[in-house]
Amino acid sequence: MSEPFIHETAVVDDGAQVGADTRIWHFTHVSRGSTIGAGCVLGQNVFVGPGVEIGDGVKIQNNVSVYAGVRISDDVFLGPSCVFTNVLTPRAHVERKDEFAPTPVARGVTVGANATIVCGCSLGEYALVGAGSVVTKDVPAHAVVVGNPARRTAWACQCGEVLPSDGRCVRCGDEYELTAQSCRWVRRSE
Repeated sequence: MSEPFIHETAVVDDGAQVGADTRIWHFTHVSRGSTIGAGCVLGQNVFVGPGVEIGDGVKIQNNVSVYAGVRISDDVFLGPSCVFTNVLTPRAHVERKDEFAPTPVARGVTVGANATIVCGCSLGEYALVGAGSVVTKDVPAHAVVVGNPARRTAWACQCGEVLPSDGRCVRCGDEYELTAQSCRWVRRSE
């Protein structure tokens, strides 16, 4: 493993931790008290708020802000200009820093470009949030959600392929048990 790469225009505050093999690009700001895992890529103009935890292998594309209250697990992909909020009822003249709602983003999640994730919503493992979608409620594991407000339209395999109704992935062969409310991995292809 190698030391992280931090572009000369990026700002990493004292007290922030950055893992091995992580690359932080132009005009990015990593705030004090935040933790970024190993093997991550933070694109241009990314903001990581104080105390934010980001797992290993995370890819954050350009112009994404990850505010206090958001927790990003391993292997998450955040598309360009996607948005996380951290207060449900913001007002410029009312201080609400003690009301930041937790927003957990589980392993393997993909959030498409320009999507908005309203604070307090959790994104389950390997969920796919379509570009431009607005997430206003919890997203189950493996769900594909699109629209405003985001609604489930399909289920997705761990590899990212949309699953057919029989639950067997056409790309990798993994099998899932599908119901109207859930998607559960059953076995790996052989």
